[in-house]
Amino acid sequence: MTPTRRALATTLALTAALAATSATAQAADTPQHPWYLDTMRVEEIWEHTKGEGITVAVIDSGVDSTLPELEGRVLEGIDITASPQGAHVDSDGHGTDMAALIAGNGTGQGIQGIAPESEILPIRVTTGGMTADISGRWSEAVEFAAESGAQIISISQGSVHDEVMRRDMEEALTIAAQHGVIIFAASGNDGEGANTLSAPASLDGIIGVGAIGRDGDRISYSTYGPQVALASPGQDVPSYCGDLAGPACIREGGGTSAATALAAGSAALIWSQNPEWTKNQVLRVMLNTAERSDDQRRDDFTGYGIVRPDRVIVDGEGDPGDPDSPPIFRDWEAGLVPPATPEPTPETTPDDSAEPAPGPEAEAAATSDDSSPLPWILGGTAAVLFVAVTGWLLFRRRAA
Repeated sequence: MTPTRRALATTLALTAALAATSATAQAADTPQHPWYLDTMRVEEIWEHTKGEGITVAVIDSGVDSTLPELEGRVLEGIDITASPQGAHVDSDGHGTDMAALIAGNGTGQGIQGIAPESEILPIRVTTGGMTADISGRWSEAVEFAAESGAQIISISQGSVHDEVMRRDMEEALTIAAQHGVIIFAASGNDGEGANTLSAPASLDGIIGVGAIGRDGDRISYSTYGPQVALASPGQDVPSYCGDLAGPACIREGGGTSAATALAAGSAALIWSQNPEWTKNQVLRVMLNTAERSDDQRRDDFTGYGIVRPDRVIVDGEGDPGDPDSPPIFRDWEAGLVPPATPEPTPETTPDDSAEPAPGPEAEAAATSDDSSPLPWILGGTAAVLFVAVTGWLLFRRRAA
């Protein structure tokens, strides 16, 4: 081949390569194929699971269930705003964006979510912006989600951390832990400002999520600190940049709100593939397969690392470990009050030939991370002792 022909061949090869790269980049910048689908190898994940069987509660501004990409994926939910209109009303659009990042199927010009066969439980607590009683609403929302069967809760909202917030949320977080629910919350977008500690991400029992960009580094405005446990993509994510009636677009920002939704969607994928796992096991594999720096230590910017569900689902990495041992918040969960057990009914004659059917409290105790058979053992022992002592007294009376 002559030098001229070699040069021409090289030029053509480079042109073809650049064209292919450009086409790939363009495809990766659409709401139907955002860049992180490639980073997380989501299409390979979908060969194993798409999130089926998992319900994610989205605590936000409501979810518009009429969008084509969310059709059939949105449950009834609840509206606990001051002037309720229904959980499927979303005048702000934020909650719908978050739901679509999780469960959207990309139909038409809509948003492609990472767990398109999961279900969304919408809980409307705001109509756009925080309110004075937001911690009370979040508490009610978390409790409703846990008792409605959601396995995962996503809260892409935040407010100033204070004692009132902690106290208002305490009981709801206890209920969620006892129901085996994972809660993700946005760490905040104040990293370039005062970097104020944000709740509910800063509360015990909640996984605070930071945001990373295309380069894998923390986005500069992502709030950092001890509340950050994991990070996920928050830059150039799909959104409805106008109103929900128009097509979706790629928003330059996105922040920790989007990162939280994607972390929740990642958990849904992992749990869907491993439905027998507890929340502790799902969290453990998320933490020990997260992408992090070479020193493998936690830091205040991305926590234990960047969420990588593909490493769990495609590569089979991650040891789920003990189902009853929390990977984080051990001391907090150890101090939780276990679910109450029912008092025995004196009028009921026990049937020794069969075990009694468990009531709701017993079922809660059986599925709780903090459940223990000890109360039932002690209760049974007390009943046996009562019958034995009563029989002995009757025998003494008759013998006398």
